[in-house]
Amino acid sequence: MNHKIEKNDLTKGSIPKSIWKLALPIMISVVLHNAFNIVDMIFVGRLGPEAIAAVAMGGIFFGIIMIALIGISIGTTAMIARAIGEKNIKEAEDIAVQSLFMGVVGSIALGLSGYFLAKPMLILFGASGEVISLGTSYIKILSLGSITMFLLFLISAILRGAGDAFLPMKFLVLSTGLNIILDPLLIFGLFGFPALGVSGSAIATVIARAAGMMWALYAIFNGHSIIHLKIKESRLRFSTMLQMIRTGTFAALQMAARNISGLILMRIVAVFGTFAVAAYGIGMRVLMLVMMPGFAFAQCATTLVGQNLGAGKPKRAEKSAWLSTGFFGIMAIIFTIIFTIFAKEIIAIFNTNPEVIRIGALYLRFLSFTFIFMASSIVLGRAFMGAGDTLSPLIITGVSLFVFQIPLAFLLSKNLNMNTNGIWLAIAISNIVQGMTMAGWFKKGKWKSIN
Repeated sequence: MNHKIEKNDLTKGSIPKSIWKLALPIMISVVLHNAFNIVDMIFVGRLGPEAIAAVAMGGIFFGIIMIALIGISIGTTAMIARAIGEKNIKEAEDIAVQSLFMGVVGSIALGLSGYFLAKPMLILFGASGEVISLGTSYIKILSLGSITMFLLFLISAILRGAGDAFLPMKFLVLSTGLNIILDPLLIFGLFGFPALGVSGSAIATVIARAAGMMWALYAIFNGHSIIHLKIKESRLRFSTMLQMIRTGTFAALQMAARNISGLILMRIVAVFGTFAVAAYGIGMRVLMLVMMPGFAFAQCATTLVGQNLGAGKPKRAEKSAWLSTGFFGIMAIIFTIIFTIFAKEIIAIFNTNPEVIRIGALYLRFLSFTFIFMASSIVLGRAFMGAGDTLSPLIITGVSLFVFQIPLAFLLSKNLNMNTNGIWLAIAISNIVQGMTMAGWFKKGKWKSIN
């Protein structure tokens, strides 16, 4: 057996050790990914509100693209994990080739659409004046360089499916570090570099991602990773691509459902004024701190379930998913205690307005008691995907959002005059329903028999 596969074999040995072996580098990767975006916004923020608006609107466009990309990456990770579990390295490498081909095609489509449709899209989003010119150049540059985003993201998904989360973390360390260095040089024109403003931010991003992508390509084409691709032996298999698309489509639709429900919810909150919107916006960003370790354990569950099912070990797959959920659940309980006690202080870090603090603190306290249910829905949802079942989490998420959350938010906040507390209660009820349903359906075990 390939010694690199043996080294990263997650189908035997200590399950907690396997979980943490994956979780820690993925957590760091999630932090680095967010740091990449935060650094851009910090430097661009010094250029003025028009620059911030241009980057923010560009972010909306690429956020939509990311939904599709994440869908493909989930399909890639699940299928490669299953092949690695079966000890079929050739199949895993073939799947990787199909994923990268789809990434190249996707980046070409994005490059063309982003370049030619940047200005019309910004106008559609409501941009005007200088924001249009700044945002157009920003989107065009990132679109033309989108192959760096696609391939870096997909190679990381490939390696994680194969059980290696450390190497993708190293790619991100390089990209994020380079972005931090290049941003001020190209935005403000330091040390003889041209002052390119918002365009400089986009160029810095493309260069930084390109560096990570080149390292990633070198790793998988030169035998420095578990997956070793050979151009001469690579063949396109459209049946595999279709399977990947089927697996990823439901995952992408689940993300889309969350985004759509978030927009509707924002509309409901907006009725109660600026302070309510500010409190809700701050609360959502704070809640991302809770979600970040959850995403790491969720990716662990995807890989562990996929590999162990591939190895014919459904009981180990199930235990891996529950333990991953449990580890995040412990963190969720700690977050619940912190958010309950220090809710006002946490909101005050972002805004000192007394009304924003009051509303935001209530929001955090309502939701903090559902963190344990969020742990279940996040991690077990990805465990389903690792088994190839992306329809179940989509249905459960859709029902919890559009049958419970949105109608209840409208009903409780307006008809029962609970105001914003009614919205917060609706979100809490939705989280509980989603977490309990996800756990109950996972326990039934039908996912074990999905091919």
